[in-house]
Amino acid sequence: MPVEFLGIAATGDGSETTARTTAAFDRDYTLRLARAHEDHGWDRVLFAYGAGSPDPAPAAAYLAAKLDRLQILLAHRPNVSYPTFAAKTFATLDRISDGRLTVHFITGGNDREQAREGDFLTKDQRYDRTREYIRIVKKIWTTREPFDHEGEYYRFRDFVSDVFPVQQPRPGVSFGGSSPAAYAAGGAEADVYCLWGEPLERTAEQIEAVRAAARAAGRSDLPRIQVAFRPIIAPTEELAWEKAHRTVDAIKARRAAADPAAGRHRQPAADGAFHPENTGSQRLLEIAAAGERYDRALWTPTAAATGGAGNSNALVGTPETVAQALLDYYDLGVDILSARGYHLLDDAIDFGRHVIPIVREEVAKRDAARAAAERDRHQLIALQA
Repeated sequence: MPVEFLGIAATGDGSETTARTTAAFDRDYTLRLARAHEDHGWDRVLFAYGAGSPDPAPAAAYLAAKLDRLQILLAHRPNVSYPTFAAKTFATLDRISDGRLTVHFITGGNDREQAREGDFLTKDQRYDRTREYIRIVKKIWTTREPFDHEGEYYRFRDFVSDVFPVQQPRPGVSFGGSSPAAYAAGGAEADVYCLWGEPLERTAEQIEAVRAAARAAGRSDLPRIQVAFRPIIAPTEELAWEKAHRTVDAIKARRAAADPAAGRHRQPAADGAFHPENTGSQRLLEIAAAGERYDRALWTPTAAATGGAGNSNALVGTPETVAQALLDYYDLGVDILSARGYHLLDDAIDFGRHVIPIVREEVAKRDAARAAAERDRHQLIALQA
């Protein structure tokens, strides 16, 4: 199966290790980073969402109008707009990008972050709302006649959109999470299910949980699986590990300085420990507490230092080592590999130059071997007949 690479479409140059030197939305930097991805073998970039951050939808529209090939993954929280409005926004953006849009729906795993924009539902209520929201958006994308909706969270009459996506029947829907509620919602509705990088054994368990949820929802088309990492690469193993330890030191220094850009909702509590509300971050901290190194190259101190904030487990080593580690996940059934370094621009270029070609070449070999084995199987069956 083909493999795809997802990078980040940051609108400023700050990260967990370096203070931002640009404006929160810097057009030149946004375009320069996106072009670095497009020119170095990446398939798409994520426009993330955060309360108070630049609105990702117009930022994505700006990028789509400037670039011809790079695909867009747009993060969206259902609490920030009505689904009728959101569906039109997404369809318009798919038109602007000529069919390059996928929408990543975020339920929200932190009560304080959700409350910043007026969302005071419980976590279970948020998941129920997200499922209703996604279903409405899908229907608007694909329905040419006015319809009514009477749901638990949304109610409207006689709605039909005048703008429809380029992609038929609709753009892709992406979803993530590591709780049973997330598996149920995403398994039922998502085309792509997103996971944070965990050890191979635990990733395999999550993939099976997602697929089981999809089957329980009556689906025969199982979601594609995406897994996210923070690669730390260097020409030698020794240099890569030195770079990894410098990275963690820089993360801790920014935390100690109480830099708001280091993560407002991931600051340690009075006891000095992190107590995240969402299951995914809890899992990352649990894995980090159990050990620093897993499998071929997975390293957890970056996740521990950030309080399990989002995509935070690293893959450390030479480009060859990191590529082989990614192929281990590909062999589990992961066909979208998300990667983001700590120096966004330079790391996107280095990863694209030195890691992506290795992975693509090895995937092509695997696909060719599988195709040959399938031909041999059919020939054997024909001879036996």
